[in-house]
Amino acid sequence: MRPTVNDIAREAGVSLATVDRVLNARPGVRDKTVRAVNDAIDRLGYVRNVAAANLARQRRYRFLFILPAVQSQFVQALSDAIIESARGPLAEASEVIIATVPQRDPHAIVTVLDDQGDQPIDGCAIMAHETPEVRDLIIRLKEQGTAVVSLITDQPQAPRDHFVGIDNHAAGRTAGILLGRFVGPTPGKVAVVVSSMLARDMVDRRLGFDEVLAERFPHLQALPSLEGHDDRDLTAQITAACLASHENVVAVYVAGAGTRGVNEALRKAGLSGKTVVVAHELTAHTRAGLEDGSIDAVISQDVGHLARSALRVLRANADRLPIDEGQEQIRITILLRENLPATSDSARLAAGDPGEAAA
Repeated sequence: MRPTVNDIAREAGVSLATVDRVLNARPGVRDKTVRAVNDAIDRLGYVRNVAAANLARQRRYRFLFILPAVQSQFVQALSDAIIESARGPLAEASEVIIATVPQRDPHAIVTVLDDQGDQPIDGCAIMAHETPEVRDLIIRLKEQGTAVVSLITDQPQAPRDHFVGIDNHAAGRTAGILLGRFVGPTPGKVAVVVSSMLARDMVDRRLGFDEVLAERFPHLQALPSLEGHDDRDLTAQITAACLASHENVVAVYVAGAGTRGVNEALRKAGLSGKTVVVAHELTAHTRAGLEDGSIDAVISQDVGHLARSALRVLRANADRLPIDEGQEQIRITILLRENLPATSDSARLAAGDPGEAAA
């Protein structure tokens, strides 16, 4: 027979009420008693049916996703994937809220929680630059007992519970290998376009990229980062200025959003299709760039997997349950014109979970 809460109470020498408080992480129980109850749970092999417990208590979750308010096809695709996931079984008995915050206003994120009213937030997924304001928000959420995951770009200096996204250092190294091999032995300079160096994913990608160029392609010189702040016109302007200021720019690494602006600048300079371009994320624009040859390779991550993983991790942390690390590992995908999935295949992958457990 499966052990019950009565068995736990007898094994730990405490009351049923105390066991209930420990299982539901309610205050008012001494640390020594919490350890005794958890030790009894381990000895008995007790597995709690969280779904049944939540149903009995008629619990509903509130999950908040904080995304940047930027001109980005990728962020829009991510938002759409979150909305789609919110309609599925992962969001059962849950309310999923998406809040957008101006990315270049570090103080705007402070008001996000105040805008949610008096109802508590059970979990929060945050895609934002690594700033003191974001760190303080995460600290505030954790003090309130809210599960927190960083999404796409990590917040390693803050007490978040989990990071949902690819290994961005590895992604930068992958970009370096691809770009170096596409360029070949020709010496030259490489323009590097980022969203902002306040974003941890941009920092990690840049570090990985520079490592590979130094190790494997010393004949290529990576120029200082150009910050486009996810603005197409600004990205086009700074890329054009870089091309005008430096001779022999043989490649461009677009580490964040801004591929449209980069390609616009390359076209005006007569360099489209002649300059190697490696970019990130499969969007309508990068797909078109792969198809017409203006982009050589795209390093992608599945927005559907990102949205579902964030919901799974938030739910598990809210219920204080372990997560399946293998299922939540977001893999890096390298796309070329030759292996570009059909549009219908992309939509299917965004809506379902094929291969996700093995990711």
